Amino acid sequence: MPFTVDLVAVPKAVPVVRRMLRARFAGADTTDLTLCVGELLTNVIVHLGEGAPVTLRVSGTHTGRIRAELSDPVPGVWPVHRSAGAGDESGRGLLLVDALALRWGVERGLHGKTVWCELRAPVRRTEAAWAASSCWSDPPHIGPVPTSAGS
Repeated sequence: MPFTVDLVAVPKAVPVVRRMLRARFAGADTTDLTLCVGELLTNVIVHLGEGAPVTLRVSGTHTGRIRAELSDPVPGVWPVHRSAGAGDESGRGLLLVDALALRWGVERGLHGKTVWCELRAPVRRTEAAWAASSCWSDPPHIGPVPTSAGS
């Protein structure tokens, strides 16, 4: 289950990482995970600048949760809650992480820091849940192909 990727914090990396996570957890609802990881990566881009090297690690915990960690090389710049006004286009990333994650925090390391969050593990979507949450007119088939009786 562990997933680790080294990347450069640039805007085009955000959708790439989200796609990688959806592919890694194929068939599971990764909405909260991809949103939190995207927000953590965006914070690095905005507050440290484009081009910072980062490492994303996603793993399971002993309590059955999923833990996402994003490490960067700048130990002195810590994430802070900001107050965003109604018309502001940014400033809500950590509020989203705080709302979606069961818990989150920051750890200082020898060569930087790691911002992490723990979430409920992504659950596999059933056909009914897939149909209800997507724009598909017919849900994709998951599981064995049904056979007609007597075949």
